[in-house]
Amino acid sequence: MPAHKWGKHILGVARSSAGEPAIELRDLALSYGETAVLRGVDVELARGRTLALLGPSGCGKTTLLRLLAGLLSPTRGSVSIDGQLMADAATGRFVQPERRGLGMVFQDYALWPHMSVARNVAFPLEMSGAPRADIDRRVKAALERVGLADLANRGPGDLSGGQQQRVAIARAIVGEPKLVLFDEPLSNLDRELRESLAVDLAQLLSSLSVSAVYVTHDQSEAFTIADEVAVMQRGEIIQLSDPQSLVESPASAEVAEFLKLGTVVEAERREGDWALAGTDIRLAAGSEGPAGASRARVMLGRKALGVQPDTAASATGEVIRALFRGDFYALSIALGEGREPVVVEAVSEFRRTVGERVGLAIEPKGLRWFPAN
Repeated sequence: MPAHKWGKHILGVARSSAGEPAIELRDLALSYGETAVLRGVDVELARGRTLALLGPSGCGKTTLLRLLAGLLSPTRGSVSIDGQLMADAATGRFVQPERRGLGMVFQDYALWPHMSVARNVAFPLEMSGAPRADIDRRVKAALERVGLADLANRGPGDLSGGQQQRVAIARAIVGEPKLVLFDEPLSNLDRELRESLAVDLAQLLSSLSVSAVYVTHDQSEAFTIADEVAVMQRGEIIQLSDPQSLVESPASAEVAEFLKLGTVVEAERREGDWALAGTDIRLAAGSEGPAGASRARVMLGRKALGVQPDTAASATGEVIRALFRGDFYALSIALGEGREPVVVEAVSEFRRTVGERVGLAIEPKGLRWFPAN
């Protein structure tokens, strides 16, 4: 299980037994005047692992990537890559981007259309003044690593989207960097192609054993590609875990809601039992909320709700939305009376229609409890 540090920061990945971690961020912060963009981030990533920075626009994930790349200087805290201190606000130390030993893969791959695949991969080595024999050897090795050795003389326009992605990765690793940074490289693609390329990229990164940080706003993409996922909100990492632990044990209601793991609703204690606030629906015995609290928030995941005929369940509601998903119906069900009913999400194997009354069985083991607001 990942180690969670509750409070201001959350510290995740354990240190690699092979030596220094790939990256080490300590109390990293960035502000513009009174506006805090990043608020004290602590992260340690083991070598050969991929970390995804996941969150909505404006959460600070791109700022964090730029601090790693050396495109920004921190207001507070430090950045270390492969055991070397790259930036430290306390001492003023700052290593320029070109001296950090990084590879970058951009949103649009940034391939030169008039250059061959081999020339695109060779470009950063040519800019550094490397000897021609060394360039040719490294380009050949990089293209072999990504499975494109036989396409070295093709142009980028002759390649598929997945092959162009591999060219961009070959260019990023040709200089044998300590760390590869990915800036939402799949965001401009349609969903079907994005999902396919995410699987290919995950397999490629695993086979290359490179250390990587991957910025994305797409949950499925992050879960497919990364070993560890940092969920970010308002300039902070609110949970850092492997994908499975994020789903099974969200650290807060905010994480659960962002990942769409279920419906988070208010609950209140009534005569020793818990009930959904604003309704007469009691949660079954064994529904253990926060000890000593009179109010809480509870996540009703899909496994917590079972749709039944309304005559066979104590909790009933009205279907206000029904979407067919191929092998099930995704339902939004309004519970309770009044102007502001509690709306929950559930699934049904059978067809349900808007306006239909249905019953719900609530399974206590499927509930996740969080403190009240």
